[in-house]
Amino acid sequence: MMSSEKHSPEDIALSLTLAIVRSSPAQLLLLDGQCNIIAASMSFCSVFGVDAADVTGQPLFALNDGSWDIAELRSYLTATLSGEGKPAARDIDMQQPQQSIRHLTVQASRLTYLDLEQTRILVAVSDVTQARADAALKEESVRANHILLQEVRHRVANSLQIIASVLLHNARTTASEETRGHMENAHHRVMSVAALERLLSTSEHGDINVHAYFTRLCESISASMLGDVNQIALIVKGGDGVVEARVSVSLGLIVTQLVINALKYAFPDGRRGTITVDYNFHGPNWVLCVRDDGVGMPLTAPVWAPASLRRWPRSCTLRWR
Repeated sequence: MMSSEKHSPEDIALSLTLAIVRSSPAQLLLLDGQCNIIAASMSFCSVFGVDAADVTGQPLFALNDGSWDIAELRSYLTATLSGEGKPAARDIDMQQPQQSIRHLTVQASRLTYLDLEQTRILVAVSDVTQARADAALKEESVRANHILLQEVRHRVANSLQIIASVLLHNARTTASEETRGHMENAHHRVMSVAALERLLSTSEHGDINVHAYFTRLCESISASMLGDVNQIALIVKGGDGVVEARVSVSLGLIVTQLVINALKYAFPDGRRGTITVDYNFHGPNWVLCVRDDGVGMPLTAPVWAPASLRRWPRSCTLRWR
């Protein structure tokens, strides 16, 4: 049976607000202008270990034996009560007796309704302590895995370097020209991947600095193929830029093959010269050029000869757009 008693708009609004706050699954508090608790949601009472009946009418800052009396929280609620703008959510640390620090995210809003004079603020509180602990644990796990991956790549690079040395030694001692060619080709590829793995072992994000990669790759080629480093200069030019590891593998193999071809055929009979590896970024595009000032090919070179062998100076340019 419905009551015939008439209620004022304020009573109706307050009753509805109290019902919404108390039944909300979120951790909510309804406060008056002096930060006294008008209502608390059951979720708030459960999370923070208080009784809904006991907290009603209490000052917020007296809650949990004064644990909520935090200077930053006072300042934040004062700014909210002033009604000047809408302060952003605040991260607040709360220390309870004989407990570890709880990390809270607090969002307060001053309520505006009809023309009622009473000041009300609605406060939403989220306990993010466990979430922060989980995030820190995840970050530590990622960091540990990254260190482990770097160590593995360093060891892989060392192993590949040993394999490359064995291949080169066997290539120099074998009597078969065909076998020597296959071993040298395998050596160059292994050496290219070893240089990449060594750079990845020091990379923070898995991207490769192209200039550093080509410099290290060319140093490895020089050490294994040039008896007199002063005879042929191997130079790397270009601006700084990074590419994904998977792209750098292909680039390394291309540069290795072009540089080795130039070393083999461009400087016969002890001829001196220079091989230049040039890599430049143009926005999202890049240009890779490998050129030398070697002998090139005579004008009577057969038509089947690669275009790069008929140029003077010899060069090969790749563009990516």
